[in-house]
Amino acid sequence: MGTLTYDSRVTVSFDDRILAHLQQVIWAKLRRGEAFPFTWTDPMRSGLGRTSIWLSPNVTLTFEYFGGRQPRLNPAWIEALTKAANSPAGLTMVPEPDPPA
Repeated sequence: MGTLTYDSRVTVSFDDRILAHLQQVIWAKLRRGEAFPFTWTDPMRSGLGRTSIWLSPNVTLTFEYFGGRQPRLNPAWIEALTKAANSPAGLTMVPEPDPPA
């Protein structure tokens, strides 16, 4: 499990593979100077239902991975996550589609 830390105040754990895909999408949008919301469902043990943050190029983000290897990325999932990030609702977790053949 890796972690995404937002503005040194919000830390959330994601599987390294999920985190690697999120990082690709988030960094691509922030490099273009785009701000957008990111919403995820929290684990039940945290006592919260979901969390939303506003991502912008001016806010510090840290991606920390448990494993030392870069997970294999699925371009179809990056595309689906990017489509979500570009929607009015912003980035949300979408199911991983099958990788292209």
